[in-house]
Amino acid sequence: MTSPNPLKTEILAAARLAAPVAFVQLGSMLMGVVDTIMLGHLSAQALAAGALGHIATIVFLMTGAGILTALDPLVAQAHGAGDSRAISAHLQRGIVLALALAVPLAFVFWDIRELLRLLGQPAAVLDDAAAYVRATLWGAPAFFLFFAFRQPLQAVHVVRPAAVAMVIGNLVNVVGNWILIFGHLGAPALGPAGSAYATSFSRWTMLFYLVYASRRTLARYLPGWHGFTSEAVSVRRHLRLLRIGLPIGALNAIELGLFVGVALLMGRMGVEALGGHQIAINLAALSFMVPLGISGAAAARVGNAIGREDMPGARRSAAACLLLGMGVMVLFALLYGLLPVPLARLYTSDTAVIAMAATLLPIAAVFQVLDGAQVVAAGVLRGAADTTFPAVMAILGFWGIGFPSSWYLGFRAGWGPAGLWWGFTAGLAAVALLYGLRIFLRFRGNIARETG
Repeated sequence: MTSPNPLKTEILAAARLAAPVAFVQLGSMLMGVVDTIMLGHLSAQALAAGALGHIATIVFLMTGAGILTALDPLVAQAHGAGDSRAISAHLQRGIVLALALAVPLAFVFWDIRELLRLLGQPAAVLDDAAAYVRATLWGAPAFFLFFAFRQPLQAVHVVRPAAVAMVIGNLVNVVGNWILIFGHLGAPALGPAGSAYATSFSRWTMLFYLVYASRRTLARYLPGWHGFTSEAVSVRRHLRLLRIGLPIGALNAIELGLFVGVALLMGRMGVEALGGHQIAINLAALSFMVPLGISGAAAARVGNAIGREDMPGARRSAAACLLLGMGVMVLFALLYGLLPVPLARLYTSDTAVIAMAATLLPIAAVFQVLDGAQVVAAGVLRGAADTTFPAVMAILGFWGIGFPSSWYLGFRAGWGPAGLWWGFTAGLAAVALLYGLRIFLRFRGNIARETG
C-alpha cells in the first residue's frame, strides 16, 4: 500500500483551514465591493469620494488589525504546546489592546478635509469624503474587537463563527447601503456617508454575533478563559505583545501606504482616473483576500508545528501554503487578464471610468501572483514570530523601489495611470523575493517557541 505524500497531505490540511479563513477575508472585502458598486451607480463623483474616504482610513484600521495579529503566533504556538492558560492571557490582552487602538483613530480623522485639500485631491469630493470617514469611525471599535476575538479562535482552528458572522454582516451591509445611500424606506439619501454608516453598523452586528456564537467554543477550546485577570493589563506582557505586533502593524501600514500613495497620485490625474483605479484596485483587493486567508492558515499551521517542536512539519506547512497561495492567484490573474471590460461594467456605466479600469486590470493580472506569494510568505514568518525583518524589507521593497518607480513611470516617463501600477508591481516583486529568501534561511534550522 502506497503511503500518503506528506506535502500533499499538508496542502489538503492547510486548504481545509484556509478555506473558511479566506471566506472571512473575502466577506470583509465584499463589503467594500458592495460599497463601491452602489456608489459607482450613484455617480462618478460619489465613487471618487468613497474611494478617498476609504483610503484615508484603511491604512490605520489595518495597522491596528496588524498589531492584533500578533495573537496569531502567540496563540498558535501556545495551542501547539497545550498551554491553555497562556491562550487565555493572550486573549485578554488582545481585547484591552483593541479598545485602546480605537481612541486615537477618532481624534485624528474626525475632519480630514484640509488634509485632502493639501494633498491636491479634487475639491468637488472633499466634503463627501470627510463625511464618509466620520461615519466609518463609529464602527472602528467593533472592527478591532472582532480581530481580537477572531485571531485566537483562528489560531486554534475554530473559524465557523467568524464565517457566519461575515455572512450576516454582508447581508446587513447590502440592505444598509440600499437604504442609506439612495434614501429608500423614508431614510435620508446620505450618499457616500450612508455607505460608511451601513458598514459601521455591519461591523457591530458581526462582533455581537461572533461573541454570542463563540461563548461555548471559547469555554471548550480556550479552557483557561474565565474572564479578565491581572494578565489583561500587565504592562510587561503588553510590551512583549507589541514587540511582535507593532512590526506586523507597520508591515500593513507600509504595504497599504504604498497603495494609498498611488491612489493619491491617481487623484491628481482626475476623477475618472481615480474612479477607474478604485474599481481595479477593488477587484485586485478582493482576490487578495484568498491568499490573505491562506496567510492566516500558514501562521496557524507553522505556529502549531513550532509549538510542538516539529520543524519538519513547520517546513511542510510553509511549502504547502506558498504553493496554495500562488496557485490560486494564477487563476485570478487569468480572469483579470481575459475579462477586464465586463468586470469593470459591474461597477459603473461611465465609459471613461470603464476604459480606465480596463487598462489597469491586465496589470493587476501580472502582480496577482507576486502579491499572493508575499502575503503568504509573511504569514509563514508570522507563525515563527518573525515580524521585524518583514517590516524592514517591506520598507525597502515598497517605498525604496515601488513608490519611486510609480512616481517616475506615471509622471516623468509619461505612462500615466498604467505607469503608477507598473511601479508598485516592481515593489511587490522585490518584497516577494526578499521574504522567500528569509524563509529559506530561517527554516533551515530549529525555531524556538515565542512565549510572549
